[in-house]
Amino acid sequence: MNEMDQRAYDELQIWERKLMKRPGMMKRWAKDTQTKMNSYVPQKVHDAITKAMKGMFEGTMAGSYRTTRKFPEATLLSQAEQLAKERLAVYRKTASIEGAGTGAGGILLGLADFPLLLGIKMKWLHECAAIYGYDTKRAEEKQFLLLVFQLAFSSEEHREKTWQRIRAFTKGREPLDWHTLQQEYRDTIDLAKMGQMLPVVGAAVGAVVNYQLLDRLGEYAQYAFRARWFAENNGK
Repeated sequence: MNEMDQRAYDELQIWERKLMKRPGMMKRWAKDTQTKMNSYVPQKVHDAITKAMKGMFEGTMAGSYRTTRKFPEATLLSQAEQLAKERLAVYRKTASIEGAGTGAGGILLGLADFPLLLGIKMKWLHECAAIYGYDTKRAEEKQFLLLVFQLAFSSEEHREKTWQRIRAFTKGREPLDWHTLQQEYRDTIDLAKMGQMLPVVGAAVGAVVNYQLLDRLGEYAQYAFRARWFAENNGK
């Protein structure tokens, strides 16, 4: 392992320990409150939302695959990560502009932000996978991208479980729990996106929040692909 890879591996270990830290009392309270509120919703409603969200995810993933361009094969981890950061900057800007536009339009356009932002996130993940040399036409690669997505937009409890699945991805795969994925995603972004519906400040809130959400996805994607790189190329 060269010096740059060793530094990247050490950073991964530090980040992983931070990821596994027990959430604070306020975060546990907030998650317990959300879980209790969700328990009041009839199961038929949960099933309908899960079905709709699954269709939305699959639709955006299919579109993202068809429009993802080819990238030169990266022979070094540092090459892949540098290109991924450059492309992430483009998608952060796109998401910020989209958030400002839908936020300026009030509640109706604010509702349109959900599928539009999801499409931007999925397009970014597909490009990221292509940069690292993975073919997202394959079912297992689609599942990996969904695990990365779930890792970024989940509570600490589910984040730890998802990270363990990512770590063990090359050794075996379990079916994806669509209900958990969509529920955790909505619970994670609901509070952040509420301000986008407000008059006057909606555009500013939408721009900032969307930028931050893409930045968050970029961070988790970087370490997920880094962990996989080392697992496949260095036996760690």
